[in-house]
Amino acid sequence: MTRNGQRLLLLIDDEPAQRRLVSALAARAGWRSIFASDGEMALAQLGTQDGMQLDAILLDHWAPDANAAPLIAELRERRPALPILLLTANGSVAHAVAAMRAGATDFLVKPLAPERLLAALEASVAGTAAGELRPLTEKIPALLAFDEIVGSSPDFRAALAIAAKAARARVPVLVEGESGVGKEVVADAIHAASPRSKKQMVTVNCGAIPANLVESELFGHEKGAFTGAFERKIGRFAEADGGTILLDEIGEMPLETQVKLLRVLQSGEIQPIGARHPREVDVRVIAATNKKLLEEVEAGRFREDLYYRLNVVQVTIPPLRERLGDVPPLARHLLARIAQQPGLRPLGITDDALALLVQYDWPGNVRQLQNALFRAAVLCEGAALTRADFPQIAALGDRRPEVVGAKTATASGGGVTLFRSDGHMRPLEDIEADVIRLAIGHYRGRMTEVARRLGIGRSTLYRKLGELGIDNAA
Repeated sequence: MTRNGQRLLLLIDDEPAQRRLVSALAARAGWRSIFASDGEMALAQLGTQDGMQLDAILLDHWAPDANAAPLIAELRERRPALPILLLTANGSVAHAVAAMRAGATDFLVKPLAPERLLAALEASVAGTAAGELRPLTEKIPALLAFDEIVGSSPDFRAALAIAAKAARARVPVLVEGESGVGKEVVADAIHAASPRSKKQMVTVNCGAIPANLVESELFGHEKGAFTGAFERKIGRFAEADGGTILLDEIGEMPLETQVKLLRVLQSGEIQPIGARHPREVDVRVIAATNKKLLEEVEAGRFREDLYYRLNVVQVTIPPLRERLGDVPPLARHLLARIAQQPGLRPLGITDDALALLVQYDWPGNVRQLQNALFRAAVLCEGAALTRADFPQIAALGDRRPEVVGAKTATASGGGVTLFRSDGHMRPLEDIEADVIRLAIGHYRGRMTEVARRLGIGRSTLYRKLGELGIDNAA
């Protein structure tokens, strides 16, 4: 860290324009940047006074076919404890594996969203990862049906049941939950279970688009509509015509764009910038946010009329710390998915490793669990992950030590709560409903297997589903 309290970043990049962009973004969070145009210059910088004070290195790997691993390995050998982040146009899992095995701490994919860079830099010096190590929701492209989503806690299954019912309707859905809980996975499942599943789902991250470009991105523009509009652009709503559009991080949308979105929802028509006439579109809208949107309305940062237009059905995904019983099956499921990627192999996970994961608070939710498992799988040399493969989690320990006992008890009970908050037992009917939901989630909706494992016939199982008011997706 420099004398004035700023963190110091070594940026390795041979493109001056990109260097200026990244250094300006880093400066927003108090980082000062020094530069190297190639590996030789970077290694020389490590021996300078500034090099001695470095807090992180960011390597811009601008050539997708080039091999950055030797330089990363050399930087790691010179500075074993220094975070090394890779900025790349190639977001493949194989590329991530090669970079991490060479010693990279994390990696980011272009185009670079400002908040993603800042989060990755801050996380790197904190000893965690916040970049692109997201093998389920981003790196491993696969739509999951509701009965394939892992999780058996009552609140989580209840949220999925609401989403499954909403999928069959045309109404807008608002998905709320902390960052990393799997909002996009749920949105994918809603689209896959809807009558629009044969059409595409278009995803727009409202927080990653500059405010002056949001309208053009969503609704398109005509050639010559404004300075720099050299050709006609089809907006994301037009792309999604007949299908679904996911407006992720909807709480970041500028107020002036919110007005235009409201008109689209009311009229079913979009007006590209510079167009003489509106165009009719048939689009199902799913909005997602990590904010409590009603609080944003009360603070004047989000339009109340738009909130109620979007919030016809609300699905709230609980954070992972409130459903720690889901961690073991989630970990096994994610490891199976990770093993299918190039350069990786099937791995087991030991009970001591699972116990460690269950005791952690997971502030980054399922995404952080994915990151930890992916990193461990890349670096593991044995046949199964052990506690030793999660040194960062072990070092951080439980983030809420006063509730370790309660959380462990919940986890060992598979997510079924036996006692009410007043200390009395819950009614048997409620416990039975939770056990059935847990079984449906555990066996991925295979009802014959659910009935067999519960020791009842299929007809009895379906009768109980009706009596207890449990949706098949629950």
